[in-house]
Amino acid sequence: MIGCLQGKIIFKGEKHLILEVGGVGYKIFVSASVNKNLDNGKEARLWTHLHVREDAMELYGFLHQAELEFFEMLISISGIGPKSALGVLAMAPVDTLKRAISSGDTSYLTKVSGIGRKTAEKIILELKDKMGFGKASLAGEELKDDSDILDALISLGYSQKEAREMIQKIPQDIKGRDKRLKEALKK
Repeated sequence: MIGCLQGKIIFKGEKHLILEVGGVGYKIFVSASVNKNLDNGKEARLWTHLHVREDAMELYGFLHQAELEFFEMLISISGIGPKSALGVLAMAPVDTLKRAISSGDTSYLTKVSGIGRKTAEKIILELKDKMGFGKASLAGEELKDDSDILDALISLGYSQKEAREMIQKIPQDIKGRDKRLKEALKK
């Protein structure tokens, strides 16, 4: 229905924003990572998904088409609703989530409220088929390194959110746990 909206952000809440398009304000639910990248009063373009239920019609917005596609794959899984899917997308970038799924790593998914080990395993099982992942190669090693770096940063006193943001800022060309940890600490 509504695939994309472009307009001015006139209000930002914790989990949603109001985007004014042609004099109409659209309430769009967004993840925390999308929300922090947008400024009140500025122009924005969001890829959207219209979720229709018996009692509501809700718009969900994303900065990139890849996020929208991943969101739609998540909500196609029985038991995963739009709010849980947004929570998954807030955990890490789509590429990292895809690597986690390809390697069978449930740790990113189980940190989302409402998603336990069994649901995380179900998501991995179903999305592996949909995304056509074969056996994981180096992706599992990289995820293990990032998981170890996350644990190290948390043990140094950083919050989980701060630690994840630091890891996301590490350039992808830096390989090796020790080098990646040093780079994260520089950030």
